[in-house]
Amino acid sequence: MANLLNLEHVSKAYGIRPLLDDVSLGISAGDRIGIVGRNGDGKTTLLQVMTGLEEPDSGRVSRQRGLLVGFLHQGDQLVDTYSVREAVLGGRSDHEWAGVPALREIVEQLLAGIDLDRAVMGLSGGERRRCALAELLLGEHDLIVLDEPTNHLDVEAVAWLASHLAARSSALVVVTHDRWFLDAVCQFTWEVHDGQVDAYEGGYAAFVLAKAERQRQAAASEVRRQNLVRKELAWLRRGAPARTSKPKFRIDAANQLIEDVPPPRDRFELQKFATQRLGKDVIDVEDVDLYRGERQLLSHATWRIGPGDRIGIVGVNGAGKTSVLSLLDGSLPPAAGKVRHGRTIALQHLTQQLDDLDPEARVLPTVESIKRVTKTTDGQELSATSMLERFGFTGDKLVTRIGDLSGGERRRFQLLRLLLTEPNVLLLDEPTNDLDIETLNVLEDFLDAWPGTLIVVSHDRYFLERVTDSVWALLGDGQISMLPRGVDEYLERRLPAPAEKAQTDAETSENLGETSEIDPETSVSAQPKAKAGSAEERAAKKVIARIDKQLERISEQQQKLEVAMAEAVNDYTRLAELSAELDQLSAEKDELEMEWLEAAEVIE
Repeated sequence: MANLLNLEHVSKAYGIRPLLDDVSLGISAGDRIGIVGRNGDGKTTLLQVMTGLEEPDSGRVSRQRGLLVGFLHQGDQLVDTYSVREAVLGGRSDHEWAGVPALREIVEQLLAGIDLDRAVMGLSGGERRRCALAELLLGEHDLIVLDEPTNHLDVEAVAWLASHLAARSSALVVVTHDRWFLDAVCQFTWEVHDGQVDAYEGGYAAFVLAKAERQRQAAASEVRRQNLVRKELAWLRRGAPARTSKPKFRIDAANQLIEDVPPPRDRFELQKFATQRLGKDVIDVEDVDLYRGERQLLSHATWRIGPGDRIGIVGVNGAGKTSVLSLLDGSLPPAAGKVRHGRTIALQHLTQQLDDLDPEARVLPTVESIKRVTKTTDGQELSATSMLERFGFTGDKLVTRIGDLSGGERRRFQLLRLLLTEPNVLLLDEPTNDLDIETLNVLEDFLDAWPGTLIVVSHDRYFLERVTDSVWALLGDGQISMLPRGVDEYLERRLPAPAEKAQTDAETSENLGETSEIDPETSVSAQPKAKAGSAEERAAKKVIARIDKQLERISEQQQKLEVAMAEAVNDYTRLAELSAELDQLSAEKDELEMEWLEAAEVIE
């Protein structure tokens, strides 16, 4: 494939801190690359250097002549005095964009509910984000660069964006903390750390597996077992509800790494401990009507939340998820019905606002004023300093003014402050905002051992599936509905029925007042899948079964060759012969793995 962009021995520093140190990387046509790393480690700087917005201190950045780059920044560049139609659609009239299926899909998905003739100045932060994303996707680009594209998008919009980007022919580089999105879209993962960029094949799951393998080779087994990356991998293998199917050859490698790692949390023990702390009654919602302004969100809704429940709430933006949390904490009274709290509950609510922190206060003294020593469920005592270190506050950060902390650091501090009060009911409203993946791993690890009742609203599908045991949805019918199959079921329910979709398409054509031929090159279509029970599905399953046996045979041969190479360490002629055989087996294995993946796509 054609090479679009190269970084050769690139270095970039701010002050005395090197963010990129002698980095060499390349992007080819069609590559889809996810970038991960801690906040402040240089992810956005890497994007800016790649796209020419920042010049490297040393090294060279070369780009293909005439390369068309689309860059979604964290802050949009929309002109406030323009209308949405002018800023996003370039002044196109309705029939111009609605007549092209690919453009119509982008507008309908991202600009739903936004008046196209409305001024940009009056848009909310979430609406501006969706407008900026739509403007970029409506253009033609060789390389699309996205910095936190899922911010302000609901679960449904994130799922659509993932499928849309995977279907585009453009190369893609994306910085995001949304791990489900990385898995769904990316073919490669780059980790930025300590001035270096490590490249891994695959999305987030493959990145975790490869990173764990590197650590396995470098560390003792007991240290490995305690590593958060290993724990993350164990959860991935045991099956997030929406985790895509994984090839058997990947599963076997994962099994070897995690065979002695316990599940992330003991659900029964946590619920038992929670019942001891909370009793049987936590929060009961009885026949409630709930309004936000003129709009009715709940109608005669009844919901019982018990001790140790770990609940995720999903719904489109504006469905009332935040209002439901306010109903549960008592700050938003119902118009009718009752919300009963158990006598023993100690409830804390993490809101989306960061303005409840004193900007002049210092980090460590603030924590010590709440609690100097905290006990974990296993009886371990943690000092205020130790707790802060677990949440990433070390060195000078311990005495930093809260007003000088970044958005992600303030979010971490806000959460830690709530946890120190030892609540037994925790409401979290978009807790992953501004947090990097490493911090999310720490938070998930902490919540694994937290024995209270947890209710989470989040657009981060991975986090939601990782820390909760059940998913409930606001579907616009005035009720809170439990979804046994989680987010997958929610997305299925949100899809229009075939008859409804046909009617919508017919109405669109009628409104246009004309018929237009659909250009197959401009339409976005999904990869065709075999029907259940069809000949194609049966053939694909036979191919997979055959390849599994061949891969098992190759693995056995590789192990024998490796043993033989260890025995012939001083026989260089024999060593060269064995090495050539091993290379041939590896090449054969790569071809079989690719054939396996192609067959799996047919039946997924």
